[in-house]
Amino acid sequence: MQRGLPRAEYEGRLARAQAMMAQAGLDALLLTTEPDIRYFTGFLTRFWESPSRPWFLVVPTQGLPVAVIPSIGAALMAQTWIEDIRTWRAPDLQDDGVSLLIDTLGAAGARIGTPMGYESHLRMPLGDWARVQAGLRAPVVGDAGIVGRLRALKSDAEIAKIARACKIAGRAFARVPEIAAVGVPLSQVFREFQRLCLGEGADWVPYLAGGAAQGGYGDVISPADDAALVEGDVLMLDTGLVWDGYFCDFDRNYSLGPPDPTTTAAHARLIDAVDAAVEIARPGATAAHLFEAMDAIVTGGVGGSDAGRLGHGVGMQLTEGLSLTPHDNTVLEAGMVLTLEPGIEVGPGKIMVHEEDIVITESAPRFLSPRAPREMVQL
Repeated sequence: MQRGLPRAEYEGRLARAQAMMAQAGLDALLLTTEPDIRYFTGFLTRFWESPSRPWFLVVPTQGLPVAVIPSIGAALMAQTWIEDIRTWRAPDLQDDGVSLLIDTLGAAGARIGTPMGYESHLRMPLGDWARVQAGLRAPVVGDAGIVGRLRALKSDAEIAKIARACKIAGRAFARVPEIAAVGVPLSQVFREFQRLCLGEGADWVPYLAGGAAQGGYGDVISPADDAALVEGDVLMLDTGLVWDGYFCDFDRNYSLGPPDPTTTAAHARLIDAVDAAVEIARPGATAAHLFEAMDAIVTGGVGGSDAGRLGHGVGMQLTEGLSLTPHDNTVLEAGMVLTLEPGIEVGPGKIMVHEEDIVITESAPRFLSPRAPREMVQL
């Protein structure tokens, strides 16, 4: 599969954004975060791990986007379709791109929008943000949800990249019996699983969580400790690996030795819950509808657990966009990629969670993650 996306993909994104901006009365969008900037440019680098430098992209209502970035990124940005690249030597403790950004935004117009809704953040010093606002003709306003709506609907090329990430993770999960057994420390399992992911083709593994304990585990976000696996443990691994800038996000549960009847029944109910959501995951249904379908099976319809949601969107970020909660009425559309993540309580302080990745289509949804069997895999 070819890496990157064709110029036509970015041109289409820009055209859709500019039409929505005109309708919202915006002269330009100011983007400051990695996924938003990458969405319009294709600028893919792990240099974002360094918080020392801010990065900016200005998307005008007419014309091409303008990159306002530290000079260290100019060579890579020049490999994208972006032609207007304005740089400064960063970090500059006196003026870290602020003046350059103000000049660029001032030329774009008076009404500037930036994402201000759910999951948004600035990723620049608040003091510099205040200077930017003070230097403009009018206050920066919200982007009317434009960027979020655009990113929610994946193209066929984006879906293919997520599907590839899922296949890589699926192959790694299938090899867990090679690395996990009674007596092996959980921390070693985590390290070895990441090695498997990389060996199967992942670019990197930004997220890996899980747990192992008798009959279930206490949470789904813990890092690994050095405790050895023992007979009767339920081992869960949850990974978000990346291929060409796109995430997968799903987990698998394993039993150390034969699972007890409670564990067996819990795992089966989790699979049933996923199936119930898949049955209604069609355009026109809502995120809340999927939550209700799964919650009816895992809790009897009491309204979920402290986890807060039973799934979410996924794409250039591990979690993005909608949440499967009783109050998220986002309407599903073809092209949305999301996880189904029901959880069930199996005892005091013990839970089990199962997660799959699907894409919404015009008809039945399509699994991107290789579906887990109804019966738990024994190690």
